[in-house]
Amino acid sequence: MVAAGMAVIVVIAHLYFIRFTVLKPYPLWVQDVLILAIPTVLVFAAVYVQPVLAAKGRKARIDTDLPYAITYMQALSTTLTLYNVFRSVYEQQDLYGEVSKEFGMIVRDVELFGDDLVSAMRNLGQSTPSENLKRLMDDLILMFDSGGNITSFFASRSAHYREVARNELEMGLKTMEIMAEVYVAAFVAAPIAVIIMTAAETMTGQSQLSSLMVLFYIGLPIGAIAMVWILSLVLPSDRLDITRREVAETEYETGVPLSNGGQGASDSFSRKIRSTKVTIRFQEILRHPIRYYIADYRFGVVLGALLGLAVTILYWNGTLAALVPKYPFEVFICLLCISVLSPVMVAFEIRRHYINKVEEQIPDFLRELADLKDIGVTLQGAVHLISNSKLGLLSSELKVVSDEVRWGSPVSSALVRMEERIGVLMIKRAISLIVRASEVTDYIRDILMIAVGDMEHYLKMKRDRFTTSFAYIMIIYLSFGIFLYTAYVLNVSFIDSFEKLNTALDVSGNQLDMFRIAIILGLFSGIMAGQLSAANMLAGFKHSVLFLVATVVMFVYVL
Repeated sequence: MVAAGMAVIVVIAHLYFIRFTVLKPYPLWVQDVLILAIPTVLVFAAVYVQPVLAAKGRKARIDTDLPYAITYMQALSTTLTLYNVFRSVYEQQDLYGEVSKEFGMIVRDVELFGDDLVSAMRNLGQSTPSENLKRLMDDLILMFDSGGNITSFFASRSAHYREVARNELEMGLKTMEIMAEVYVAAFVAAPIAVIIMTAAETMTGQSQLSSLMVLFYIGLPIGAIAMVWILSLVLPSDRLDITRREVAETEYETGVPLSNGGQGASDSFSRKIRSTKVTIRFQEILRHPIRYYIADYRFGVVLGALLGLAVTILYWNGTLAALVPKYPFEVFICLLCISVLSPVMVAFEIRRHYINKVEEQIPDFLRELADLKDIGVTLQGAVHLISNSKLGLLSSELKVVSDEVRWGSPVSSALVRMEERIGVLMIKRAISLIVRASEVTDYIRDILMIAVGDMEHYLKMKRDRFTTSFAYIMIIYLSFGIFLYTAYVLNVSFIDSFEKLNTALDVSGNQLDMFRIAIILGLFSGIMAGQLSAANMLAGFKHSVLFLVATVVMFVYVL
């Protein structure tokens, strides 16, 4: 299909005598071959490589979540059968991600295909892309057949797979280092070298930068998008989801009795319930706008679209050209990108700050809870005592839990409502573990200390990743700064030095092309920096906005 489409383009190029400026020195057949070959090869490579990269990405995400899933399975295995343990993890997809999806294969094989549990585990071991999960299934089959202690088995494997996850992170960081070096060399250093060589050619009156711009316009965005895409598949991103769901509780059956003995509700009553829920949600949004703004990026997208529309109107009615007469179209593109990215950027950064604060408080909360349980305090009493300590957001939420328990609510239900109010993944994992463990036994110190170890392991991996990526983020900043400095030198200092020699030299024609290259580099370098730091392109929006602002200042107000 791609080759056929490119053949049509070649025919159109011949009919209308279209020639690319950069290819004019070469025979016409060279252009035809390039038009046919390059897109076809790129599409074929993408289709061929994408499944491999997707499998590697799933493997990395499975290996990352596996230690936390094993800890949860350890708590469940004391009272539940092994199959019910798998099913419980499968039902917690918002907590354990790809591991839950893998265990869903076991549930499918047992419930739909009628396989026994051992066959289902063996099938999962053969199909999963994760070698760690495959080994876990093999060992678990042996343990299950021999009648060993499943709880002790999970306890021994939890620490082992935490170490495996740490090693996987180190391998991922090495991949990230290679990608960062390739990006800086190919997408920042190469344009600088081309611009310097073009400036030298300008001295002889044979500048070719304009003829090369088509390569920059196409090559830089496609290459940057490809690298960001590869990193997004290979490296697991930070889990920054904020998910909240309604926790419905009632002592009575839902619906009202009908004359035929069934149950149900009238249409008018159902409509009234739905209308009331919409009204309550709207009131909650007005009462807590920041909470909903950071929890749902759609608010930021809508606001960004409105700001982008406002900037577009200012450009089309000539207001922007009157305010910035120099390069109005390029300034419009920069302002459009900034206005569209900024609302989502603000939502993401506030969300990340909120989640980081909550995650930092979880180990202290679990450790205090374990200490209080160790001296014989009930779970209700421990929650009440911890609510009076200074744990920031968790303390205020625990006060709500304490009040609900005092008013007669079960402590497990109050904790579940707290995790849904906060909505952070790691607090959901911790609370879910506490609730499950408290349902089994009143002595939960050992499980809590395992959860503390899991949380500290998670925070340490985040710090290690940020420390490694920070150096490459600084390299991207330095490289982009060097590009802007090169543009300044070539358009100011370079010309001044020749004026002293009474030599007329005009490189101003290249300034617009440099401006456009800087816009492309600024936008995609920022996104690349975010992908390196958090494996999330949203984390790069702040870098892109900063680079675009620096670009406008340099080419509009400095040069």
